[in-house]
Amino acid sequence: MKNLQQPITEEIIKSLRKQLKGALITPNDTLYDETRKVYNAMIDKHPGAIAMCTDVNDVKVAVDFGRNNNLLVAIRGGGHNGGGLGLCDGGLVIDLSGLKSITVNTDNSTVKVGGGCIWNEVDTATHEYGLAIPSGMVSSTGVGGLTLGGGVGYLARKYGLTIDNLLGAEMILADGSIVSANQNENVDLFWAIGGGGGNFGVVTEFTFQAHNLNTVYGGPTLWPIEQVEEIMEWFDGFIRTASDDINGFIATMIIPESPFPEHLHNKKFCGIVWCYVGDMTKAKEVFAPILAKKPIFAHVGELPYPAIQTMFDGLLPTGMQWYWRADFFNSLNADIRAQHLKFGSAIPTPLSQMHLYPITGAASRVGATDTPWAYRDAEYCGVYVGVDPDPKNADKITKWCKDYYNALHPYSAGGAYSNFMMDEGQERVKASYKQNYERLTQIKHQYDPTNFFRVNQNIIPKL
Repeated sequence: MKNLQQPITEEIIKSLRKQLKGALITPNDTLYDETRKVYNAMIDKHPGAIAMCTDVNDVKVAVDFGRNNNLLVAIRGGGHNGGGLGLCDGGLVIDLSGLKSITVNTDNSTVKVGGGCIWNEVDTATHEYGLAIPSGMVSSTGVGGLTLGGGVGYLARKYGLTIDNLLGAEMILADGSIVSANQNENVDLFWAIGGGGGNFGVVTEFTFQAHNLNTVYGGPTLWPIEQVEEIMEWFDGFIRTASDDINGFIATMIIPESPFPEHLHNKKFCGIVWCYVGDMTKAKEVFAPILAKKPIFAHVGELPYPAIQTMFDGLLPTGMQWYWRADFFNSLNADIRAQHLKFGSAIPTPLSQMHLYPITGAASRVGATDTPWAYRDAEYCGVYVGVDPDPKNADKITKWCKDYYNALHPYSAGGAYSNFMMDEGQERVKASYKQNYERLTQIKHQYDPTNFFRVNQNIIPKL
């Protein structure tokens, strides 16, 4: 494999700048430091150049240029990746933020989305027509990164993961060719991008199946952290038998000063954030057993779907220090619950938290090899995130996450959701794809034999 990274010289910069319609930002430009920032402020990479692509042709130009000049290339969509894999040191960043098209087809409820869109833009566009696409939990996330990694979110129990609603993609491959991938064209490539990450090319446009959804019923419920074992045990039983119409994720967290009532501020809680998409006239009946658990705080009600998607955006703006660790779990047994009590009681900073997302309902009814996303049989996708605005607390939040992970990993199913991983090495990548890794390496060899797209949770092409 030809992976020798060449430096980006002034001659290279001049040549690429002539070919791009969009801007080419380099270390000498006043906008460089601002442009190289990503969501996670713990990431401090210094690319040799950032190509601000305005259209598909710009992306093709940048891909061809990177290949022909043996440059290290990273692809940046929304910039949310925890490990900063939308950036690289010394190489070329292909920034897709100029590809912002969104086209809603109301005849068949499909939506074409440009590779540079973020989810709140998509949610706004689809909501106008009473439609929604399953996505994640934070609306400022990029469509590309979340989709290619799988897409776990509020609608997963009802409509599956984001990849389960992906109908096709327009892509630029490592050799510069522009192809379609769907159930009829480049079928193996279409399979691979359904959870295999950015290993196989640059997606310039996605086509999704949307669903009729206007309002949901949901919001947070809170219990004192001392009840976390009890609440987890109850929730585990509740969600296993619940209708697909209701979903919720468990959190251990410290309540911030806004927008919650003052008597909750800076205290540790076990929370569940709910989202019900069924008959709104039955919502109060559905929530009766939830409220019977006597949460110390409950703020649930009917609201537009985009409102629940943006509910926590304000608490987690761009520029925080982030450190992530993740696992899948097949149960919430007593040993697991005890560890959540221990670490939930020792959250190091006000924004650090743990989440457990159910992988049940529609998300679980897809075969383990039908997509690269291998953990369809897991009950929960867990993530521990250390978050703080102050770089001085980076070590503190990192240690808490690592300790939390080390304590719970022995009870896990063995792998993690790739969108929740840092740069953790090849064995961790393999574990996260399980039996699907071998097929992914074969498809990688077919479409990217030199591993040109390698700044990602990398799948090494089969020799």
